[in-house]
Amino acid sequence: MQHLSEDQWLPLEAAHHARVARYADPYLARRSAGKKHPVEDFLFTYYTQKPGQLQRWHPGDGRVLSGPRAVDRAGWKYYRTPDGELASIGLAPGTPAVTFDRTRFLRDRSEAVNFAGIILAGTAKRPAQFGCFGLHEWAMVYRQEKFELRHEYLELRLGAEGTDAVVDENRIRCTHFDAFRFYTPDAIPLNEHRPTRENQRAMEQPGCLHANMDLYKWAYKLTPALPSDVVMDCFELSWRIRTMDMKASPYDLEEWGYPPIKIETPQGKAEYVEYQRAFAAESQELRARVLEAVQPLLGERPGAVTAGEPAAISER
Repeated sequence: MQHLSEDQWLPLEAAHHARVARYADPYLARRSAGKKHPVEDFLFTYYTQKPGQLQRWHPGDGRVLSGPRAVDRAGWKYYRTPDGELASIGLAPGTPAVTFDRTRFLRDRSEAVNFAGIILAGTAKRPAQFGCFGLHEWAMVYRQEKFELRHEYLELRLGAEGTDAVVDENRIRCTHFDAFRFYTPDAIPLNEHRPTRENQRAMEQPGCLHANMDLYKWAYKLTPALPSDVVMDCFELSWRIRTMDMKASPYDLEEWGYPPIKIETPQGKAEYVEYQRAFAAESQELRARVLEAVQPLLGERPGAVTAGEPAAISER
């Protein structure tokens, strides 16, 4: 176990609070005012982690926090007082201290831990695919005059007919169930893959923007076992991917400050793939960090990917 005194961990906690506030405070202000943002609200409305939960700083598994302020965490979920282990880290008996309660966490969350490990390790091993061009967002409003437009306060950049034409003229190859499930009924048969919740563990691949955004989901589901700096690295990657994803979407976001990536053109497709490749490489590094952090919870499992294994990135 690693011991952190108050002089060490309080500045880390304060830095985390400031880091989260840059994203959470504007969202909370908009919510109070009854306003929406099509890009910057997404991580707080689509995912189940709330701003207040993200704001809490956690040192992660294997760290002991000492000092009077540490006692405040004694009532937090999945924390315990390490009375019998204080001497082993050089602390006197009775020193106020807390640490992550791995035993109770695994008792309650073992299924989620195992599933996250399967998804993360499986995705890390597969070759990345770069031929989707973000058309999942277009498929969500395909022939939208027959259905309800998902972002009712946004205009389509090319109009309804122009948007439908882009879908009709391109191959739709989404591998991510949580994007595919929002397709309009007419777009579903156009997709070359049939992602489902059941085959998710076999379909996820590191070129997919949504699979890489979901690194944030798996990280917060493993909280407080994971250090908060890893969770926030996943959050900020997801934030940047969401920005790029919406730039490549069919919506007109110029007035919101987001110029389009025109994936209906060869130049736009090339720009999309350039971003996609960069995010794939970055996500593989971060995926390895999450796996490394969760490895003690997973134990020795056949086929598990370790942080030292190379990322699989290839043309498809």
